Amino acid sequence: MAPRLRGCLVGAVVAGGLFLLGLALLLPRGSQRAGPEPVISASVTPSPSQAAEVVDERRLDARRLELTIRSPALGNETTKVRLLLPRGWESRRDWPVLWLLHGGLDDHTSWTARTDVEALTRGTGVMVVMPDGGRCGSYSDWWNGGDGGPPRWETYHLRELLPLLESRYRAGRERAIAGYSMGGQGAMLYAAKGMFKAAASFSGAVNITAPGVPQAVMAGTTVGCFGTDWKRVWGDPEDQRPVWRAHNPYDLAEKLKGVELYVAAGEGDLVEDLANRAARSFAARLDDLGIPVRTHFYRGGHNHTYWQRELHRAYPMLVSAIGAR
Repeated sequence: MAPRLRGCLVGAVVAGGLFLLGLALLLPRGSQRAGPEPVISASVTPSPSQAAEVVDERRLDARRLELTIRSPALGNETTKVRLLLPRGWESRRDWPVLWLLHGGLDDHTSWTARTDVEALTRGTGVMVVMPDGGRCGSYSDWWNGGDGGPPRWETYHLRELLPLLESRYRAGRERAIAGYSMGGQGAMLYAAKGMFKAAASFSGAVNITAPGVPQAVMAGTTVGCFGTDWKRVWGDPEDQRPVWRAHNPYDLAEKLKGVELYVAAGEGDLVEDLANRAARSFAARLDDLGIPVRTHFYRGGHNHTYWQRELHRAYPMLVSAIGAR
């Protein structure tokens, strides 16, 4: 898609989402009291018969390797992941790994297409993993009215893709993770599972129950994934409050003890202002818990210009945490 046409499409989606957000903000949101303690359902490691299957493997150039994977967690649908391989990739079996998660409306190609991540990582002995997370996947196993079932993005990423990369593609167990927008929330959610040594959020929804943020999530899902009932993801933010809290980095902050953390957000447009509010409340929560976090708050909008800059700022911390050099 041509950059001008893509820009128009994204602009139309954002405008529509902000229109719905404006309507949502006029509606009563109910009490802001904390609900019951979240109950987090345990993920189950798939049996061999449920394992994800690589159905296509393409070497795009010297560093880019793209896999097409059929995932039981996604209802046996296919999805893609792009890898940036370190120099001498075939010389060892346990490379330090940096996961980069994309935001809403984007996909597994966004980091390489819209930032300089290839140049940034070229001289570092790190494997970069960029999985697709769905246009509105929220890096979560969807609630689906309480029935569960696909799409189960968290299960796919952490219980299918991660062990697959370790068994077949030379990924090691020293891992860091970062993401922008929806991916910033996903980075903190996944880090709270204890599988990553460092995590960074750039303009992420790291407090999804903060005022205005649930309405933005509803609007983004409704407009960005047209025809999808937004309640399928986590349910209603009041009626299913425990489900929302179980997917909220703010409520899971205590599980981030021992993880190197970086949180950044700007101010400059409505979406970024909401992300900024969420990031500041999340950082304050970490501070209350005595958990160190590096923060950067700045003037700037919700776009890749700033996410590339923040990746550069966070990169030394991320690679140092996993022993890459």
